[in-house]
Amino acid sequence: MIDWKKIDTVLLDMDGTLLDLNFDNHFWKEFVPLKFAERQGLSIDAAKLQLQPRFKSMEGKLEWYCLDYWSDVLELDIVGLKAEISGLIAVLPHVTEFLEKAHQSPKKVYLVTNAHRGSLGLKMEKTCLQAFFDDIISSHDLGIPKEHADFWRLLQQRVPFEKQTTLLIDDSLAVLNSARQFGITHLISVSRPDTQLPKKEITAYPAIEDFRELMAGL
Repeated sequence: MIDWKKIDTVLLDMDGTLLDLNFDNHFWKEFVPLKFAERQGLSIDAAKLQLQPRFKSMEGKLEWYCLDYWSDVLELDIVGLKAEISGLIAVLPHVTEFLEKAHQSPKKVYLVTNAHRGSLGLKMEKTCLQAFFDDIISSHDLGIPKEHADFWRLLQQRVPFEKQTTLLIDDSLAVLNSARQFGITHLISVSRPDTQLPKKEITAYPAIEDFRELMAGL
């Protein structure tokens, strides 16, 4: 799938790529509505009806990923709530073996995520993956989410990379589309970002179900 001799830089998403998206799906779809319902004196169904359009309206915007924003508008301690269920944070199968090999190679390896620093810190504390990366960049550091092509231009100013020799692995098709628009050559999706859900059929990009599929030749 990848000729590793052509790759100098590896950009890796976090949630749904390295980490099981089940944590985030459960948090936003079930746990936050539960806590919002308790605070507002609503049924869970009523809370979900209120929250779903609010969440939908922020998709693709930096605010969607900003824990401070949601703490303010929902009047909930979002960072604290994430910590409450942090036992659900899990590394996807064979990710650690892949990261070990990539880290031992001469390639530069960067974690590039839309996750807010509050969530990022919690997840690195739980998984201890930070040692494998040359740098960790949150879109909040750059002020623009990965769904926008300008994100990659700003990223390139922070961590220089050549578009033709860079690989991005991300479970978001919107993010892969923006990276392609910017000109990053090697793009791979993830077909099973949430281990509790069925594998997704992806046709727009090459897709892996787990990282063993990429380890040959690394």
